[in-house]
Amino acid sequence: MRVMVVNAGSSSLKLSVLEKDNELAGSEQVDAPRGRVDEQAVKEFVAGYGPVDAVGHRVVHGGTEFTVPVRVDPGVRHRLELLSDLAPLHQPKSLEALDVVSRVLPNVPAVACFDTAFHATIPAAAATYALPPQWRRRWDLRRFGFHGLSHSYASRRAADLMGEDGGAVITRPVTTGAATTGAAKTGDSIRLVTCHLGAGASLAAVWGGVSVDTTMGFTPLEGLVMATRSGSVDPGLLLWLEEHAGTPSSELASTLEHRSGLLGLAGTADMRAVLAAERSGDQDAALAMGVYLHRLRAAIASMVAAMDGVDAVVFTGGVGERSAEVRQRTADGLTFLGLEMDAARNESAGPDQEIGTAGARVRLFVIAAREDLEIARGVREVLGGRPC
Repeated sequence: MRVMVVNAGSSSLKLSVLEKDNELAGSEQVDAPRGRVDEQAVKEFVAGYGPVDAVGHRVVHGGTEFTVPVRVDPGVRHRLELLSDLAPLHQPKSLEALDVVSRVLPNVPAVACFDTAFHATIPAAAATYALPPQWRRRWDLRRFGFHGLSHSYASRRAADLMGEDGGAVITRPVTTGAATTGAAKTGDSIRLVTCHLGAGASLAAVWGGVSVDTTMGFTPLEGLVMATRSGSVDPGLLLWLEEHAGTPSSELASTLEHRSGLLGLAGTADMRAVLAAERSGDQDAALAMGVYLHRLRAAIASMVAAMDGVDAVVFTGGVGERSAEVRQRTADGLTFLGLEMDAARNESAGPDQEIGTAGARVRLFVIAAREDLEIARGVREVLGGRPC
């Protein structure tokens, strides 16, 4: 099955075509300023790479309804639009891309693959906010998690590199309570912490192929310090700004999303620039890296706690794949967990390579982010083709 993969970003659209054997036939970025997709550019891409059997779309939010990939029909399209309030910065762009590609390829089946779906398995103890039940039930207030397509692929690929069956799912109860993630442990149920570190950043605790915890929550703002996003902030601080400083909610939202994170701390959202500034003695950059690494190490440790241990830690995403320094400094603060980075292997690492010290208790990997392969897998499973 030849699959076209559509990945809508904030200002661009990434289009890829994967052959039946998952060889990449081609990939291009199409400008999509303010989420508006150039239909003619999509037509030219399709004409350039030939016919496809199906289209797979990355959709950020599936809510509580869509926990597996689904073939898109008018009813599904409508229900996805109803979820826009949960992801107002992302969902409309995904739907715009879906509509444009569907007009260009009206007779080709489309499948939606969700960033939230992989985390639908996290137990109630990890998913539930300590809020009144009336609020939680009325508005589905829970931790959804994001970057699921990346975490799913990275964990599957790491399991393959470790000699495990990356497609195997170890069955165990998803219940409430402290004993949930400790249930039904087996020898072949590997425990991974996957670190998706890019402009957006999140971690996942993946046990036997199943997500049991993650750092993002109801929105992609929760968790780690990111390029321009704040990560977790005391809600009382935000209430104080609103009440005592008169800061409107719209300004709070814009600041937390676009003017915080590394940008707010160091004046730049580019990790390479932050590291270079730190080396030159810039104190703001040094503080930014201190905060970034403090949060990252603490979050990795919390993911390990969710599984009562860890067998491997995986780095993926732009920063996770390209910054040997961030990987090294992260591991240096987690030696108590058994992380031992091999400096030479780390510095020279390419995609899908092991970078830890041979024989260490916890293995370390760099995995290339391939959401396109995970989306193609979902498309083939939904439409009856053999998964990759």
